[in-house]
Amino acid sequence: MNTVFLRKVSSSISREFDGRQRVVIENVSPELDGGKYHAKTVEGGSLAVEADIFVDGADTVRAELCYRPEGADEWQRVPMEPIGNDRWKASFSVGTPGKYFYTVEAWPDHFLTWKKGLAKKVDAGQDVSLDLQTGALFVEGATPVASKADAGKLKKFAALMHSDDIQNAVAAGLGEELVRLMELYPDKAHASVYDKQLCVTVEQRKAGFGAWYEFFPRSWGEVPGRHGTFNDCRRLLPMVAGMGFDIIYLPPIHPIGYAKRKGRNNSLSAAPDDPGSCWAIGNRDGGHKAVHPELGTIEEFEEFVGDAECLGISVALDIAFQCSPDHPWVQEHPQWFKWRPDGTVQFAENPPKRYEDILPIDFETADWQNLWIELKSIFLFWIDRGVKIFRVDNPHTKAFPFWEWAIASIREDHPDTVFLAEAFTRPKLMARLAKAGYSQSYSYFTWRNNKNELQEYLTELTSSPLKHFMRPNFWPNTPDILHEEFHSGNRTTFIIRMVLAATLSSNYGMYGPAYELCEHVPVAEGKEEYLDSEKYEIKQWDLDRPGNIRAEITRINRIRKENPALQQTNDIAFLRIDSAPGQEHGLLMGYVKRSEDDGNIILVVVNLDPNAMQNGWLRFPLEMFRKPHDHHFAVEDLLTGNRYEWNGEWNYVEVNPHAMPAHIFRVMLS
Repeated sequence: MNTVFLRKVSSSISREFDGRQRVVIENVSPELDGGKYHAKTVEGGSLAVEADIFVDGADTVRAELCYRPEGADEWQRVPMEPIGNDRWKASFSVGTPGKYFYTVEAWPDHFLTWKKGLAKKVDAGQDVSLDLQTGALFVEGATPVASKADAGKLKKFAALMHSDDIQNAVAAGLGEELVRLMELYPDKAHASVYDKQLCVTVEQRKAGFGAWYEFFPRSWGEVPGRHGTFNDCRRLLPMVAGMGFDIIYLPPIHPIGYAKRKGRNNSLSAAPDDPGSCWAIGNRDGGHKAVHPELGTIEEFEEFVGDAECLGISVALDIAFQCSPDHPWVQEHPQWFKWRPDGTVQFAENPPKRYEDILPIDFETADWQNLWIELKSIFLFWIDRGVKIFRVDNPHTKAFPFWEWAIASIREDHPDTVFLAEAFTRPKLMARLAKAGYSQSYSYFTWRNNKNELQEYLTELTSSPLKHFMRPNFWPNTPDILHEEFHSGNRTTFIIRMVLAATLSSNYGMYGPAYELCEHVPVAEGKEEYLDSEKYEIKQWDLDRPGNIRAEITRINRIRKENPALQQTNDIAFLRIDSAPGQEHGLLMGYVKRSEDDGNIILVVVNLDPNAMQNGWLRFPLEMFRKPHDHHFAVEDLLTGNRYEWNGEWNYVEVNPHAMPAHIFRVMLS
């Protein structure tokens, strides 16, 4: 993207109404709910802005996209270009996390309108002597605002156009040099300015591109059977970094309640040595601002965070606004909970499920203001200890106004914070959380399993207004979700879903090491819960267990980091693949992603059948890249290193799942 900075102007570009402001500016995009909510981008990225811009009659219109970072006194401008049907577009680059404001200004360019008219009259052989005089007046009008050097040039052009040398006067009036000068000093006396200053939130890089790895620290004690500590987990960091993950997500690390503690496999009775669910937060050792004593100390946690940062890994914490019956808040702030007629506290329920060990917070409490302040302070507490990324548990069950206030106020001092919404809920609730400030959202990817479902879902996310504010984070599994697709234990299925998650979305994650070890046994047939779930017990993991897919995960993460096309979600096109005769249609899925900044193009072909080879003919959309349909080009499979020469738009592909169930091609068109 080539941004042109014409000049700087005052931050106050609004004007009083003037009936001579004839240009119409409407349907600006992105504009969320009339400007109430912000679009999103990441540091070092850009924002593309479009608008319908037109004027009555046949005047030529010019338009500029105006933008400035929050706190700046002056606007910067980049010319907008028409893209058809009175639609205009431009982009601007952003810097560090924070806010940028943008709007659109447009005006009738009387000089360019005159120039077009002059060219038509010259072509028709008409007398243009009077037209040249008119043009000279436009040129003279630009001289007072031009630089001294340019003013001198403009005066020479005007004098020539006033002269009797018609041929040279016409050449001067139609010449590119004069156009360039006049574009530098436009007459904006009657310019229209869009009636809103819109805002885009700029977030840190990992809000837009990252690979998340979740694990339970308590399962990583160096002595089998002993509760793991933060110091124990430090030895895992090189492995996680070596696999290519750049965000480690830890489930809640706080003291766990004793009352109503759940036993193994979510049983209602816990044995004395059962550790309980770490989402049942709080006991006599503290609440949301304390760490479980068996994990270590706050200082040891900070050391763990520091070691991770040295390896390029950010630590993300789970923030779950719920309490064990033993949480200090129950005694200190009973008004923050719902109490039943029998005098007991209302525990969490999702019939037929009952969570007796968890008490939800009452966001309709009369003491809501103090509640909000305390909840926000939890984020600030962990930010002060080096954490900038938060996965928030069930945010859709908390008040939307709270999230709007809390996230906005936190980002006033900490604009580089990232918030992931764990909200497997109705689409409009997920969208509202994204508007409220959440950087990313869990998605329905886990339950989109065939070609049509996947393509329809990605199209919805990337071609609707959602693309401006809702970033999906694709997780093939979580501690709560073992999709029935994995219940067979087919290793290839785990690779297929990992390839899809990692290449369809720029953000993806997995619950490990359950995923790379292909854990697949459900607690019962037809259930999505793991048998012997780590949520309720301390596990012992053999990281080198035969059949693991760590090498495949490492390879794909490396490909993601080396190819900018895979570091974004929205620029994706699904391709037509005609299956070979005798094969079931719809088992080969192809899509292309590109990075316009550096020309990186990635083509992914996935076999959705984990058991049999699939082949067919793929149509590569050469027209997207302004290439003829018979263009000769090469593709390199980044998974195998094999290179293929392709001729034209139709090419044969086959995918053997017993070797690798996907191709990730780098496309070399030139």
